[in-house]
Order: sequence, then structure tokens, then C-alpha cells
Amino acid sequence: MRSGGQKLRLGDILLNHEVITEAQLSAAFDFQKKNKGMRLGDCLIECGFITGDDIAMALHLQLNIPIIDLHGIKISTEIIGLVNGSVLRKHSVLPIEFDSANPNVLILAMADPLDMVAQDDIAIITNYAIEPRIATYGAINSVLDRFFGTSEAMSAAEQYSKEREMQLAQLAAMEAQGEADVSNAPIVQLVRSIIEQAVRLRTSDIHFDAHEKQIRVRFRIDGVLVEKMMYDIALISAITTRIKILSGMDISEKRKPQDGRMSIIVDKQEYDIRVSILPSTYGEKVVMRLALRTSFARKKSELGMKDYELERFNQILANPHGIILVTGPTGSGKSTTLYTAISELNTEQVNIITVEDPVEANIAGVNQVQVNPKANMTFASALRSILRQDPDIIMVGEIRDSETAGIAVQASNTGHLVVSTLHTNSAAATITRLIDMGVESFLLADALVGIMAQRLVRRLCKECRVNRPAEEHEKISLNVPISQELEIYDAAGCHLCGDSGYYGRIGVYEIMAISPKLKVAISKMATTEEIRDIGISEGMNTLRMSAIKHVLEGTTTIAEMLKISFENTGETQSAVPLQLLGKVSL
Repeated sequence: MRSGGQKLRLGDILLNHEVITEAQLSAAFDFQKKNKGMRLGDCLIECGFITGDDIAMALHLQLNIPIIDLHGIKISTEIIGLVNGSVLRKHSVLPIEFDSANPNVLILAMADPLDMVAQDDIAIITNYAIEPRIATYGAINSVLDRFFGTSEAMSAAEQYSKEREMQLAQLAAMEAQGEADVSNAPIVQLVRSIIEQAVRLRTSDIHFDAHEKQIRVRFRIDGVLVEKMMYDIALISAITTRIKILSGMDISEKRKPQDGRMSIIVDKQEYDIRVSILPSTYGEKVVMRLALRTSFARKKSELGMKDYELERFNQILANPHGIILVTGPTGSGKSTTLYTAISELNTEQVNIITVEDPVEANIAGVNQVQVNPKANMTFASALRSILRQDPDIIMVGEIRDSETAGIAVQASNTGHLVVSTLHTNSAAATITRLIDMGVESFLLADALVGIMAQRLVRRLCKECRVNRPAEEHEKISLNVPISQELEIYDAAGCHLCGDSGYYGRIGVYEIMAISPKLKVAISKMATTEEIRDIGISEGMNTLRMSAIKHVLEGTTTIAEMLKISFENTGETQSAVPLQLLGKVSL
């Protein structure tokens, strides 16, 4: 079924609904001229003027075609098998179901419902009339990955195994010299397919493990590694060489570890990828860390803090000078919190300089320095130079040694605001760690304004979570009276969450604002337990207490709570006052 609005152009529709301006449309047309064959919608997204959701909503309002949510959608094999996956990829369309009122009509999700060529092609192939629905490119590709991604990757791997005549060294030379278009080479398609699937599955890290006979490919999704593919070990050299080419490494060096980085565009969004390669027994192990380039540019309200936590965080950020520390293990979201804080403080009235290893994302208006040990550019040496650059705010990627810690304290005590990270288990432990590093307690007491320890826990899938009565030992863990009736939730698993029972993660925070009482305790070199008890008496929720709230609210499970708070062995159950937990209706 064709909409009566098919003669309209996408640009006109977006202008009519004030999604873009004339200037933006003109700039997109100029971009399209330089990139022949690129659709206008792709150009607008590439230029950063709009998102796929903006286009979908404008088309919906103009054409009166419904938007369909493809998140976790179930499609029968009969429907998805009507059209070859390559054809669906080509047109960015997805057959959903037959019209309940007319079985001769096929419901088709389309990124561009004005594309009559796509509708005609699908109609001819399937011999059904087409009824369009609107969806984004990313949503459509994510579903296509679910049905065709693994088979496409396997096909590329098999094709490479059969076509050995193009050697990898030749491939690298041709690509470097621009002598040939290598984008259709099987190994190129294989690596790109793996990365694209990882992105659409919300993967943070891709692991290529070389074993005796096979390569195991695993994705870290919501903090947990999941095996996704297995290939013949003969492919390991080809895969690692292709990744080295993309990330600017030496393809001839196979005996030493190497680090590199690359960027890739998936579904019109740019991703930064940090690559680490380590020689192992049966080949080189590759780990790729994926980060959406815009993922660090968040608002504080998007960090997942509760209202009282956000209020306390705002109070800490309002300090004109001092040290603000974010602590936690690798992968706990520290960098995101730091970048969010810096973005919040970033105005034209202040001079912000960062020193990082590596620079994970570029922030407009912020001067960012990359650590380079080979050039003697360490955190400490960079920090000394930064102090001569008239900074107002300094971000240190990580305090790793006593020298850096000492300079950071001096900088904060001379009128600068310093934000940094540290690897400690809790906010209170951060203070004793810095004193152990050699920072004078009276200087530290004067410098510190706030410490935030954080972790990430997996969020239960709301579609399949199951509730049950809490057992006696679980009530004890949650500091709930044994006689009290309590229901908690467990993970189950469904198609929406990939049968894991979890979908996404949420931050758990322990925010300690440094009060006058805490300053006295720090200057007197109080123990970690004494500092923590003072913090709790002044309204601080420990990681365990914050995690308990998420369990009682049905956001996560007891197992996830214990993962992030089991190390707080000094935190007794009596240290979690019931009144701090609040009343939660399940």
C-alpha cells in the first residue's frame, strides 16, 4: 500500500516539522554531493543534525504511517524466510507479519517508507502487497543481525578459507596505497560483521581467543562475557592482521604486545575502538573495547542516580576548588562520570585541562592532553606543566603514584578544582589509600571536597523477571526482619534480553561529601571504618545500602548486589539503618 505522501521529499518533510533548518538542509545537500550515492537522511545523521528517531517521527507525522517498535520483536521463520537477508540489508527493510485483516498483505518495517523501489522489489519477490511501517536503520539492522548475522559471518569465513590467493600482506599494501577497493574481501567483511553485531548487542568488549584448533569470539554484554562464534584457527592470522591494519599497528610484529585504536561507523553512529593485542600460545589474543563517541556526553540525570544522590553530587561539583575523586574497579563507569562532570563544568569562563591515558572522548572547549611515557609525558610531569597554563579545572585520568597524588593536592590547595579517579573499594578506603601513598593527612583534609565510589549492576529484564518470597538468609543480607514478608525478583530469560534475564546496567553509588567533622577525622588519620561510620551518620549510603535499595525495588538481584559489595567485609548488617532504605512497594 503506497502512501499519498510519496511525492514529498524527505527534506521538505523535515523542514515542515521544524526538525532541521534550511541551513542544515543546505549543508546536508553539500555533503551528499561529496558522497555520491548517499541518501539525504544518512547525510543529515552523518552531519550530526538529527537522529534516526527524529526522521522516523517526522515521517510518521507527515505520512500517517505507524512507527513500529522492533525491540525484542518476534518474527516467524516463515515470514523472515520470504526474502534473502542480503536483499533486506540492501533496502533496510524487515518483513514483520501478514496483515490480520488481509493475509495477502505483508507488513514491512522500513527505514525509508518513501522508497518505492524497495517496496516494489519486496512485492515482486514475495508476491504480496506491501503495507509499510516506520523503523530506524539501527533497529532494523539489529533484528537482521539476530537472524542472519552469524550465518553472514560464517559465510565470509568460509569464503576466505577458499580464497587464499589474495595474501594479507598484499591486502595491507593495496589498502595503504589506495590501489584497490578491498571492502569486499571476505576477511574484511568478516571483521566488520563481527564488530557490527557486537555494537548492536550493546557489547563493551570483543575478545578473540586463540586456542589449539579454534578461535573463540566472545562479547562482554552488561559486564558478562558471552561466547558468540567459533572459527577455524587457520583464520587467526588473517583476523589479527586485518585488525592491526585498521588500528594502525605493525602487521609484521607478532612477538610483542601492541595497542592501537580505530573508529568505525555502525548504523550512522561513530564508535571509538581501543585495541589491545597480546601474543599467546596459539596466536595473538585480541581485545577490542567499544565506545560510542557520544556516550560520554551525558547529563548528570542520565547517570542513574537517585534524587538524593544527584543533589549530593551537585553540591560537591559546586565547590570552586578542591579535589573530587571517583573510585571503583575497571569498567565501573568512572570515565563516564568524570566526563559528565567535566561537561557540566565546561563554560567559556573557565579553562579546563585534562591529562588522560588514553583520551577516551573529545570534549569541545576542553584542552585534553595524552599521556606518553616514551616522551616522558607522565601524569605527574603533565600535571606540573598544566599548572603553568592558568587552569581553573584540572582532570587527571588516574592517580597512580604518590608524586601525582602530591601534585594534585597542591594544585587543589592553590585554588584549582581537581577531578580524578582512584582504584579503591570504597569512598572511606580512598582516604587511607592516599595517606598510605604519602600525602600528608592535614593537606588531604584541606583539599578533599568529595569522594564517590561506584559500581555497575545488571538491570533485570522487566519482561521476564519473576518474583518470589525472599528466603531467611536473603532477608538477613537485605537487613530486613525475618518475620517481615518480602518479595524479591530473579532473572529468568526471554528473547528480549537474549535469554540472560538482564538488560542493561545501572549505577550504584556511595557519595561522601567531606564535612568539617570528616576533615578533623582525616587530619587525625582515622581508620577506614571510623571514616565510614562518620559518613553514614551524616547521611551517606554505602555501596551495599544503595544496592539493597535496587534489590527491594526489583531493579536487580541479590546475586548482583553481592558481586559489588561482598568485599566490604567491615560493613556489618547493623551498619545499614532500615530508615535509610525507604519504603518500597513491589
